[in-house]
Amino acid sequence: MLRKWLKDEEGQGMVEYGLIIGLIAIVVIGALALLGPKIKEKFDEINNAIDGAQAGT
Repeated sequence: MLRKWLKDEEGQGMVEYGLIIGLIAIVVIGALALLGPKIKEKFDEINNAIDGAQAGT
């Protein structure tokens, strides 16, 4: 009975998917933390260009 319980792999796939999703989340958060300031700079540049174009019309 104990051997059957130890060999039972039901639900193992869900645990693996959970671990993969967790790892992906950590990678995404790390990438955003590293690239966040550069992305903000680009959006600021775009916003300033749009503001300049609107002021010129």
